[in-house]
Amino acid sequence: MLEPMIELDIALDRGSFKLQAALTLEQSTAGTVAGLFGPSGSGKSTLLGILAGTIKPDRGRIVVNGRCLLDTARGVDIPIHQRRVGLVFQDSKLFPHLTVKGNLQYGFKLLAEADQRFGFDQIVNLLELEPLLQHRPSQLSGGEKQRVALGRALLASPGLLLLDEPLASLDERLKQQILPFLRRVKEQLGVPMIYVSHNINEILDLTQQLAVIDHGTILAHGDFHDMLTSDKLLSLANSLGPDNALSVELTGKSEELGYCIASNGDNVLFLPYTEAPVGARFSVVIPASNIALSRKKISGISIQNQIPGTVSAIRIVNHRALVTVDAGSMLIAEITAKALHDLKIKIHDPVYCLIKTQAIRYFGKGD
Repeated sequence: MLEPMIELDIALDRGSFKLQAALTLEQSTAGTVAGLFGPSGSGKSTLLGILAGTIKPDRGRIVVNGRCLLDTARGVDIPIHQRRVGLVFQDSKLFPHLTVKGNLQYGFKLLAEADQRFGFDQIVNLLELEPLLQHRPSQLSGGEKQRVALGRALLASPGLLLLDEPLASLDERLKQQILPFLRRVKEQLGVPMIYVSHNINEILDLTQQLAVIDHGTILAHGDFHDMLTSDKLLSLANSLGPDNALSVELTGKSEELGYCIASNGDNVLFLPYTEAPVGARFSVVIPASNIALSRKKISGISIQNQIPGTVSAIRIVNHRALVTVDAGSMLIAEITAKALHDLKIKIHDPVYCLIKTQAIRYFGKGD
């Protein structure tokens, strides 16, 4: 059994703002990334600051990968520079007087060779930074700056990487430039990461494991789809979307007819036309409200995507039904409670998810 990636139980009282957070994040077989989702002002950045050691809680305990960083009851408080926690912010915070190479080497050169988890060339190649090494930050695009900031954090050999809204300042085109590199870090390096955002689709592009925070309180944590059954999340049901984020690979396209074909596992999806080349991998978003359900496949209809699956969960929220369908990937369909009643849909029933091609949008792509 894998040991927890993070265990924390902390409290902080700053008058009008109070943080009470108890949380255990597992290093799951699905990866080492967990999301932290919540609206602005919910306490996300404060929680990261406590993990990094830049903010001192009134009381608490933090254990990362089996190593105790803080235990106020026992007087344990590991200094910031010894916590081995890397931070990547919305603003890349690069040193403007240093080249890209100088920024990357800033923390790397301070480490003893035995403590260097990754080689300099390894990270440069992983993040495709070689052409930028002699540039200064003023010569970089926003996406390039974030790649350098990510590389600098990784070269400090962190035991935990915290990403605080790293895409928030980027436009949609630049977001798509960064996401593949974040997936590479997840898949190739195995560094535990907490990805913070108030955009649920950004998180779901990397992981289904997340914690939800609001008004300084962790409302729930675990698998995204499982959490939609929690009463604690009713107040955030609208902000949770719930949109569906799917990773796909482009397998074909027709500019003349204005569509693309993509695969998601065993499923084939018809998508709006994009200039991306065949073989490209990216994410698409399907709003739950744009998925209809049918008991059978329907012929003679304009809806191109009819994906079979099995109902795995049903949740009634304010007279709407959130129906989770296991179609290889989990899809959430939002239908009326009346439709659920009329179709007599129950858990374990086979259904088809009907999705208009034009209801599918590309996440982080500008075209």
